[in-house]
Amino acid sequence: MRKLFSSLLFRIALAIALGIILGNVLPDSVARVFMTFNGVFSQFLGFMIPLIIIGLVTPAISEIGKGSGKLLLLTVAIAYADTSFAALMGYGVGEWLFPSLVASTESMAQVAKPEDLQPYFTVSIPPLLDVMSALVLSFIMGLGISYGQLQTLRNCFNEMKDVVAGVIAKAIIPLLPLYIFGIFLSMTNSGQVLRIVTIFAYIILVIFALHIIILLYAYTIAGLTTKRNPLRLLGTMLPAYLTALGTSSSAATIPVTFAQTLRNKVSEGIAGFVVPLCATIHMPGSAMKISCCALTICLINGMPHDFATFLHFTLMLGIVMVAAPGVPGGCIMAALAPLASILGFDTEAQALMIALYIAMDSFGTACNVTSDGAIAIVVDKINENKK
Repeated sequence: MRKLFSSLLFRIALAIALGIILGNVLPDSVARVFMTFNGVFSQFLGFMIPLIIIGLVTPAISEIGKGSGKLLLLTVAIAYADTSFAALMGYGVGEWLFPSLVASTESMAQVAKPEDLQPYFTVSIPPLLDVMSALVLSFIMGLGISYGQLQTLRNCFNEMKDVVAGVIAKAIIPLLPLYIFGIFLSMTNSGQVLRIVTIFAYIILVIFALHIIILLYAYTIAGLTTKRNPLRLLGTMLPAYLTALGTSSSAATIPVTFAQTLRNKVSEGIAGFVVPLCATIHMPGSAMKISCCALTICLINGMPHDFATFLHFTLMLGIVMVAAPGVPGGCIMAALAPLASILGFDTEAQALMIALYIAMDSFGTACNVTSDGAIAIVVDKINENKK
Protein backbone atom coordinates (compact mmCIF):
# COMPACT_ATOMS: atom_id res chain seq x y z
CA MET A 1 0.00 0.00 0.00
CA ARG A 2 2.87 2.35 0.84
CA LYS A 3 4.40 1.67 -2.57
CA LEU A 4 1.08 2.55 -4.23
CA PHE A 5 0.74 5.85 -2.38
CA SER A 6 4.32 6.84 -3.19
CA SER A 7 4.05 6.07 -6.92
CA LEU A 8 4.03 8.98 -9.35
CA LEU A 9 0.98 7.60 -11.15
CA PHE A 10 -1.05 7.57 -7.94
CA ARG A 11 0.01 11.10 -7.00
CA ILE A 12 -0.84 12.48 -10.43
CA ALA A 13 -4.20 10.68 -10.46
CA LEU A 14 -4.90 12.14 -7.01
CA ALA A 15 -3.84 15.61 -8.20
CA ILE A 16 -6.22 15.41 -11.17
CA ALA A 17 -9.09 14.21 -8.98
CA LEU A 18 -8.53 16.91 -6.37
CA GLY A 19 -8.22 19.58 -9.05
CA ILE A 20 -11.58 18.55 -10.50
CA ILE A 21 -13.26 18.28 -7.08
CA LEU A 22 -11.90 21.53 -5.64
CA GLY A 23 -12.05 23.62 -8.81
CA ASN A 24 -15.47 25.04 -7.97
CA VAL A 25 -15.03 24.96 -4.19
CA LEU A 26 -11.82 26.83 -3.40
CA PRO A 27 -12.14 30.63 -3.23
CA ASP A 28 -10.32 32.50 -5.97
CA SER A 29 -7.86 33.98 -3.48
CA VAL A 30 -6.64 30.46 -2.62
CA ALA A 31 -6.77 29.20 -6.20
CA ARG A 32 -4.56 32.09 -7.30
CA VAL A 33 -1.83 30.79 -4.96
CA PHE A 34 -1.67 27.64 -7.06
CA MET A 35 -1.73 29.71 -10.24
CA THR A 36 1.26 31.65 -8.90
CA PHE A 37 3.13 28.40 -8.24
CA ASN A 38 2.25 27.17 -11.73
CA GLY A 39 3.57 30.36 -13.28
CA VAL A 40 6.93 30.03 -11.52
CA PHE A 41 7.19 26.28 -12.13
CA SER A 42 6.38 26.64 -15.83
CA GLN A 43 9.21 29.17 -16.18
CA PHE A 44 11.58 26.77 -14.39
CA LEU A 45 10.48 23.91 -16.64
CA GLY A 46 11.08 26.05 -19.74
CA PHE A 47 14.55 26.90 -18.42
CA MET A 48 15.36 23.23 -17.82
CA ILE A 49 14.24 21.81 -21.19
CA PRO A 50 17.40 22.80 -23.16
CA LEU A 51 19.58 21.60 -20.27
CA ILE A 52 17.70 18.29 -20.17
CA ILE A 53 18.36 17.82 -23.88
CA ILE A 54 22.08 18.62 -23.59
CA GLY A 55 22.53 16.60 -20.39
CA LEU A 56 20.71 13.49 -21.63
CA VAL A 57 21.14 13.40 -25.41
CA THR A 58 24.88 14.18 -25.55
CA PRO A 59 26.00 11.21 -23.40
CA ALA A 60 23.51 8.93 -25.16
CA ILE A 61 24.85 9.81 -28.62
CA SER A 62 28.45 9.47 -27.47
CA GLU A 63 27.80 6.02 -25.94
CA ILE A 64 25.94 4.65 -28.97
CA GLY A 65 28.79 5.79 -31.17
CA LYS A 66 31.28 3.70 -29.16
CA GLY A 67 29.98 0.55 -30.84
CA SER A 68 31.29 -0.47 -34.22
CA GLY A 69 30.33 -2.68 -37.11
CA LYS A 70 27.37 -3.29 -39.35
CA LEU A 71 25.43 -5.12 -36.62
CA LEU A 72 25.22 -1.96 -34.54
CA LEU A 73 24.11 0.13 -37.51
CA LEU A 74 21.53 -2.48 -38.47
CA THR A 75 20.03 -2.64 -34.98
CA VAL A 76 19.95 1.14 -34.58
CA ALA A 77 18.34 1.56 -38.03
CA ILE A 78 15.62 -1.01 -37.30
CA ALA A 79 14.91 0.44 -33.86
CA TYR A 80 14.72 4.01 -35.16
CA ALA A 81 12.55 3.03 -38.12
CA ASP A 82 10.13 1.11 -35.87
CA THR A 83 9.92 3.93 -33.33
CA SER A 84 9.23 6.49 -36.05
CA PHE A 85 6.73 4.24 -37.82
CA ALA A 86 4.82 3.65 -34.57
CA ALA A 87 4.62 7.40 -33.97
CA LEU A 88 3.37 8.00 -37.52
CA MET A 89 0.85 5.18 -37.13
CA GLY A 90 -0.47 6.92 -34.02
CA TYR A 91 -0.77 10.13 -36.02
CA GLY A 92 -2.53 8.39 -38.91
CA VAL A 93 -5.07 6.64 -36.68
CA GLY A 94 -5.56 9.87 -34.75
CA GLU A 95 -6.27 11.86 -37.91
CA TRP A 96 -8.89 9.26 -38.78
CA LEU A 97 -10.62 9.00 -35.40
CA PHE A 98 -9.92 12.10 -33.31
CA PRO A 99 -11.17 15.13 -35.31
CA SER A 100 -14.84 14.19 -35.03
CA LEU A 101 -14.41 13.84 -31.28
CA VAL A 102 -12.72 17.16 -30.60
CA ALA A 103 -14.07 19.38 -33.41
CA SER A 104 -16.58 21.10 -31.14
CA THR A 105 -14.19 21.54 -28.22
CA GLU A 106 -13.20 25.06 -27.29
CA SER A 107 -9.61 26.22 -27.48
CA MET A 108 -7.33 24.85 -24.82
CA ALA A 109 -6.00 28.35 -24.29
CA GLN A 110 -9.38 29.26 -22.88
CA VAL A 111 -9.30 26.18 -20.69
CA ALA A 112 -5.77 26.49 -19.36
CA LYS A 113 -5.74 30.26 -18.79
CA PRO A 114 -9.11 31.50 -17.58
CA GLU A 115 -9.20 35.23 -17.06
CA ASP A 116 -10.57 35.00 -13.51
CA LEU A 117 -7.62 33.00 -12.19
CA GLN A 118 -4.42 34.99 -12.53
CA PRO A 119 -1.24 34.52 -10.47
CA TYR A 120 -0.39 37.05 -7.80
CA PHE A 121 2.99 37.60 -9.47
CA THR A 122 5.19 36.10 -12.18
CA VAL A 123 8.90 35.35 -12.39
CA SER A 124 10.77 35.32 -15.70
CA ILE A 125 13.44 32.60 -16.04
CA PRO A 126 14.63 32.72 -19.68
CA PRO A 127 16.43 29.58 -20.93
CA LEU A 128 20.12 29.80 -21.68
CA LEU A 129 19.51 28.76 -25.32
CA ASP A 130 16.57 27.62 -27.41
CA VAL A 131 15.58 24.00 -27.91
CA MET A 132 16.88 23.58 -31.46
CA SER A 133 20.25 25.04 -30.51
CA ALA A 134 20.39 22.56 -27.62
CA LEU A 135 19.64 19.66 -29.97
CA VAL A 136 22.28 20.70 -32.51
CA LEU A 137 24.85 21.23 -29.75
CA SER A 138 24.05 17.81 -28.30
CA PHE A 139 24.62 16.05 -31.61
CA ILE A 140 27.84 17.92 -32.36
CA MET A 141 29.26 17.19 -28.91
CA GLY A 142 28.01 13.60 -28.78
CA LEU A 143 29.43 12.66 -32.17
CA GLY A 144 32.63 14.60 -31.51
CA ILE A 145 33.18 12.81 -28.20
CA SER A 146 32.49 9.43 -29.80
CA TYR A 147 34.72 9.74 -32.87
CA GLY A 148 37.45 11.71 -31.11
CA GLN A 149 37.52 9.44 -28.05
CA LEU A 150 37.48 12.57 -25.87
CA GLN A 151 37.36 11.00 -22.42
CA THR A 152 37.51 14.27 -20.48
CA LEU A 153 34.50 15.72 -22.27
CA ARG A 154 32.70 12.37 -21.97
CA ASN A 155 33.20 12.48 -18.20
CA CYS A 156 31.98 16.09 -18.06
CA PHE A 157 28.77 15.35 -19.92
CA ASN A 158 28.20 12.16 -17.92
CA GLU A 159 28.42 14.27 -14.77
CA MET A 160 26.07 16.82 -16.32
CA LYS A 161 23.68 13.95 -17.02
CA ASP A 162 23.81 13.04 -13.33
CA VAL A 163 22.98 16.63 -12.38
CA VAL A 164 20.10 16.85 -14.85
CA ALA A 165 18.76 13.45 -13.81
CA GLY A 166 18.96 14.61 -10.19
CA VAL A 167 16.97 17.76 -10.94
CA ILE A 168 14.33 15.69 -12.75
CA ALA A 169 14.12 13.12 -9.95
CA LYS A 170 14.38 15.47 -6.97
CA ALA A 171 12.64 18.65 -8.19
CA ILE A 172 10.59 18.32 -11.37
CA ILE A 173 8.96 14.91 -10.78
CA PRO A 174 8.02 15.56 -7.11
CA LEU A 175 6.49 18.95 -7.99
CA LEU A 176 4.62 17.73 -11.07
CA PRO A 177 1.53 16.55 -9.13
CA LEU A 178 1.13 20.01 -7.60
CA TYR A 179 1.59 21.63 -11.01
CA ILE A 180 -0.96 19.29 -12.61
CA PHE A 181 -3.35 19.92 -9.70
CA GLY A 182 -3.16 23.63 -10.53
CA ILE A 183 -3.82 22.96 -14.23
CA PHE A 184 -6.95 20.90 -13.50
CA LEU A 185 -8.05 23.34 -10.82
CA SER A 186 -7.92 26.07 -13.44
CA MET A 187 -9.68 23.93 -16.05
CA THR A 188 -12.48 23.07 -13.63
CA ASN A 189 -12.88 26.71 -12.67
CA SER A 190 -13.33 27.54 -16.36
CA GLY A 191 -16.05 24.90 -16.74
CA GLN A 192 -14.33 22.85 -19.45
CA VAL A 193 -12.73 19.98 -17.51
CA LEU A 194 -15.50 17.41 -18.09
CA ARG A 195 -15.22 17.73 -21.88
CA ILE A 196 -11.42 17.51 -21.81
CA VAL A 197 -11.38 14.48 -19.47
CA THR A 198 -14.00 12.70 -21.60
CA ILE A 199 -11.96 13.27 -24.76
CA PHE A 200 -8.76 11.93 -23.26
CA ALA A 201 -10.49 8.90 -21.73
CA TYR A 202 -11.46 7.95 -25.28
CA ILE A 203 -7.94 8.66 -26.58
CA ILE A 204 -6.43 6.38 -23.92
CA LEU A 205 -8.60 3.47 -25.10
CA VAL A 206 -7.39 4.01 -28.66
CA ILE A 207 -3.76 4.06 -27.46
CA PHE A 208 -4.17 0.75 -25.62
CA ALA A 209 -5.53 -0.84 -28.82
CA LEU A 210 -2.58 0.56 -30.81
CA HIS A 211 -0.11 -0.97 -28.33
CA ILE A 212 -1.52 -4.38 -29.21
CA ILE A 213 -1.28 -3.63 -32.94
CA ILE A 214 2.40 -2.63 -32.55
CA LEU A 215 3.23 -5.96 -30.90
CA LEU A 216 1.27 -7.92 -33.48
CA TYR A 217 2.97 -6.33 -36.50
CA ALA A 218 6.42 -6.57 -34.85
CA TYR A 219 6.09 -10.31 -34.25
CA THR A 220 4.40 -10.89 -37.59
CA ILE A 221 7.54 -9.50 -39.25
CA ALA A 222 9.72 -11.61 -36.93
CA GLY A 223 7.62 -14.69 -37.72
CA LEU A 224 7.79 -14.12 -41.47
CA THR A 225 11.55 -13.61 -41.25
CA THR A 226 12.12 -16.88 -39.39
CA LYS A 227 9.09 -18.82 -40.76
CA ARG A 228 7.80 -19.39 -37.23
CA ASN A 229 4.44 -18.80 -35.52
CA PRO A 230 4.35 -15.07 -34.58
CA LEU A 231 1.77 -15.60 -31.81
CA ARG A 232 3.95 -18.26 -30.21
CA LEU A 233 6.95 -15.95 -30.39
CA LEU A 234 4.90 -13.17 -28.78
CA GLY A 235 3.53 -15.53 -26.13
CA THR A 236 7.07 -16.47 -25.10
CA MET A 237 7.76 -12.77 -24.37
CA LEU A 238 4.74 -12.43 -22.07
CA PRO A 239 6.86 -12.59 -18.84
CA ALA A 240 8.86 -9.58 -20.08
CA TYR A 241 5.62 -7.71 -20.82
CA LEU A 242 4.24 -8.40 -17.34
CA THR A 243 7.53 -7.49 -15.66
CA ALA A 244 7.65 -4.15 -17.48
CA LEU A 245 3.99 -3.59 -16.64
CA GLY A 246 4.83 -3.93 -12.97
CA THR A 247 8.15 -2.05 -12.90
CA SER A 248 7.55 0.65 -15.58
CA SER A 249 11.28 0.34 -16.30
CA SER A 250 12.96 -0.89 -19.48
CA ALA A 251 16.27 -1.23 -17.66
CA ALA A 252 14.83 -3.29 -14.80
CA THR A 253 13.20 -5.65 -17.30
CA ILE A 254 16.39 -6.38 -19.29
CA PRO A 255 17.19 -9.68 -17.50
CA VAL A 256 13.68 -11.04 -18.17
CA THR A 257 13.66 -9.76 -21.76
CA PHE A 258 17.05 -11.39 -22.32
CA ALA A 259 15.94 -14.74 -20.88
CA GLN A 260 12.72 -14.86 -22.91
CA THR A 261 14.56 -13.81 -26.07
CA LEU A 262 16.86 -16.81 -25.61
CA ARG A 263 13.77 -19.02 -25.33
CA ASN A 264 12.76 -17.71 -28.77
CA LYS A 265 15.96 -19.40 -30.06
CA VAL A 266 17.94 -16.20 -30.51
CA SER A 267 21.70 -16.75 -30.12
CA GLU A 268 23.12 -15.63 -26.80
CA GLY A 269 25.56 -13.20 -28.41
CA ILE A 270 22.86 -11.42 -30.43
CA ALA A 271 20.43 -11.34 -27.50
CA GLY A 272 23.11 -9.95 -25.20
CA PHE A 273 23.88 -7.20 -27.70
CA VAL A 274 20.41 -6.30 -29.01
CA VAL A 275 18.30 -6.41 -25.82
CA PRO A 276 20.30 -3.87 -23.74
CA LEU A 277 20.81 -1.61 -26.78
CA CYS A 278 17.12 -1.62 -27.71
CA ALA A 279 16.17 -0.89 -24.10
CA THR A 280 17.94 2.41 -24.73
CA ILE A 281 16.91 3.32 -28.28
CA HIS A 282 13.72 1.41 -29.17
CA MET A 283 10.54 3.16 -27.93
CA PRO A 284 7.63 2.41 -30.31
CA GLY A 285 4.94 2.25 -27.61
CA SER A 286 6.07 5.50 -26.00
CA ALA A 287 6.49 7.34 -29.32
CA MET A 288 3.03 6.28 -30.53
CA LYS A 289 1.49 7.39 -27.24
CA ILE A 290 3.17 10.79 -27.37
CA SER A 291 2.15 11.28 -31.01
CA CYS A 292 -1.53 10.48 -30.29
CA CYS A 293 -1.70 12.77 -27.27
CA ALA A 294 0.12 15.58 -29.08
CA LEU A 295 -2.27 15.35 -32.04
CA THR A 296 -5.25 15.52 -29.69
CA ILE A 297 -3.94 18.67 -28.02
CA CYS A 298 -3.26 20.22 -31.43
CA LEU A 299 -6.84 19.47 -32.51
CA ILE A 300 -8.34 20.88 -29.31
CA ASN A 301 -6.26 24.01 -29.51
CA GLY A 302 -6.62 24.60 -33.26
CA MET A 303 -2.86 24.24 -33.81
CA PRO A 304 -1.22 23.04 -37.07
CA HIS A 305 -1.25 19.26 -37.35
CA ASP A 306 -0.54 18.57 -41.02
CA PHE A 307 1.45 15.50 -42.07
CA ALA A 308 4.66 17.43 -42.81
CA THR A 309 4.68 18.97 -39.34
CA PHE A 310 4.12 15.63 -37.62
CA LEU A 311 6.64 13.86 -39.85
CA HIS A 312 9.23 16.39 -38.69
CA PHE A 313 8.07 15.90 -35.10
CA THR A 314 8.16 12.09 -35.17
CA LEU A 315 11.56 11.90 -36.86
CA MET A 316 13.01 14.20 -34.21
CA LEU A 317 11.14 12.36 -31.44
CA GLY A 318 12.80 9.07 -32.38
CA ILE A 319 16.19 10.72 -32.00
CA VAL A 320 15.74 12.55 -28.69
CA MET A 321 14.17 9.53 -27.01
CA VAL A 322 17.49 7.66 -27.04
CA ALA A 323 18.18 9.67 -23.91
CA ALA A 324 15.04 8.57 -22.09
CA PRO A 325 15.65 5.22 -20.34
CA GLY A 326 17.03 5.18 -16.82
CA VAL A 327 15.68 8.63 -15.96
CA PRO A 328 12.32 8.91 -14.17
CA GLY A 329 9.80 10.23 -16.68
CA GLY A 330 12.63 10.29 -19.20
CA CYS A 331 10.61 9.69 -22.37
CA ILE A 332 8.18 12.53 -21.87
CA MET A 333 10.89 14.83 -20.52
CA ALA A 334 13.00 14.28 -23.65
CA ALA A 335 9.90 14.76 -25.80
CA LEU A 336 9.24 18.22 -24.33
CA ALA A 337 11.91 19.63 -26.65
CA PRO A 338 10.29 18.73 -30.00
CA LEU A 339 6.85 19.36 -28.51
CA ALA A 340 7.89 22.94 -27.79
CA SER A 341 10.11 23.67 -30.78
CA ILE A 342 8.18 21.89 -33.56
CA LEU A 343 4.57 21.76 -32.40
CA GLY A 344 4.69 25.00 -30.38
CA PHE A 345 3.36 23.55 -27.11
CA ASP A 346 3.33 25.95 -24.18
CA THR A 347 3.94 24.82 -20.59
CA GLU A 348 0.24 24.14 -19.89
CA ALA A 349 -0.01 21.84 -22.91
CA GLN A 350 3.24 20.17 -21.84
CA ALA A 351 1.78 19.56 -18.37
CA LEU A 352 -1.23 17.81 -19.89
CA MET A 353 1.12 15.71 -22.02
CA ILE A 354 3.05 14.69 -18.91
CA ALA A 355 -0.13 13.75 -17.04
CA LEU A 356 -1.46 11.70 -19.96
CA TYR A 357 1.87 10.00 -20.58
CA ILE A 358 2.40 8.95 -16.98
CA ALA A 359 -1.18 7.67 -16.75
CA MET A 360 -0.19 5.05 -19.38
CA ASP A 361 3.53 4.79 -18.59
CA SER A 362 3.72 1.11 -17.68
CA PHE A 363 1.78 0.01 -20.78
CA GLY A 364 4.12 1.97 -23.07
CA THR A 365 7.18 0.48 -21.35
CA ALA A 366 5.73 -3.03 -21.65
CA CYS A 367 5.15 -2.50 -25.37
CA ASN A 368 8.70 -1.17 -25.80
CA VAL A 369 10.53 -4.04 -24.12
CA THR A 370 8.34 -6.78 -25.59
CA SER A 371 8.93 -5.52 -29.11
CA ASP A 372 12.70 -5.55 -28.39
CA GLY A 373 12.47 -9.33 -28.61
CA ALA A 374 11.13 -9.08 -32.16
CA ILE A 375 14.09 -6.96 -33.25
CA ALA A 376 16.47 -9.49 -31.69
CA ILE A 377 14.83 -12.29 -33.72
CA VAL A 378 15.15 -10.32 -36.98
CA VAL A 379 18.76 -9.25 -36.34
CA ASP A 380 19.71 -12.81 -35.37
CA LYS A 381 18.23 -14.19 -38.62
CA ILE A 382 19.98 -11.53 -40.77
CA ASN A 383 23.28 -12.22 -38.99
CA GLU A 384 22.81 -15.96 -39.49
CA ASN A 385 22.19 -15.51 -43.23
CA LYS A 386 25.42 -13.52 -43.62
CA LYS A 387 27.58 -16.29 -42.21
